Amino acid sequence: MTNRKVTANISLTLDGRYSGPKGPFDMGAIIPYAITDVARNHLGRIWETATMAVLGRVNAEGFLGYWPTVANDETADPRDRAYAKWLTETQKVVFSSTLTTPPQERTRLVNAPAAEVIGALRASGSGDILINSSASIIRPLLAADMIDRLYLMICPEIAGGGQRIFEDGLPTSQWALTHFEAGTQGEIALVYDRRR
Repeated sequence: MTNRKVTANISLTLDGRYSGPKGPFDMGAIIPYAITDVARNHLGRIWETATMAVLGRVNAEGFLGYWPTVANDETADPRDRAYAKWLTETQKVVFSSTLTTPPQERTRLVNAPAAEVIGALRASGSGDILINSSASIIRPLLAADMIDRLYLMICPEIAGGGQRIFEDGLPTSQWALTHFEAGTQGEIALVYDRRR
C-alpha cells in the first residue's frame, strides 16, 4: 500500500448545503464567492499535490466543458488558468453508469462502488487523489473513512434547502485544522486533515 492521500474539495453554505433548494444546479449561494481571492487561493491549494482528479458524471460534464476554455484564455486569472491546465492535463476518473465515451482525454470511466475504486487507486501510483466537488463520491468515502484531507470553502449564506454533504449516519471522526483563510465578503477557506 502506498501513502497516497485521498483529498476532497467542496463548497458549502452556512447551513451545510452544496446546492440550493431549486435542485442540484442551484448554485446561487456558492457562485458569488467562487471568484474571490480567497477562493482562487484555495483552488491553487486543492491540486498542488494531486496527480489525479476524480469526478462524478454531472461535475465531469460541467467541469470538463468549462475549464479547458479557461486554460487557453490569456485574460483569465492566472490561478484559474493554472488549475484549468492541471485539470486538462492530469489523469481523471469519472464515475458514471450512463456515459459510454470519456468526456475528455486522459479520462477513464468507471461504474463501481466509490470505496472499491478509490481503494484500488490508493494502493498504486503516487500523488494525491482529489475528489473534486462530487458529493456522490465524497459521501460514500466519508462513510468508509477513506478521506484524508477536506478542502472546504464556506460561503456566508443560508440556502434554506438543498443537498447536504454531511448526513446522519456517518462514522464519527476527528479532524485537525491545517489552514484557514477568510475573505472580505465573509467567505472562509478551510483545510482539515483526518486525525487517525
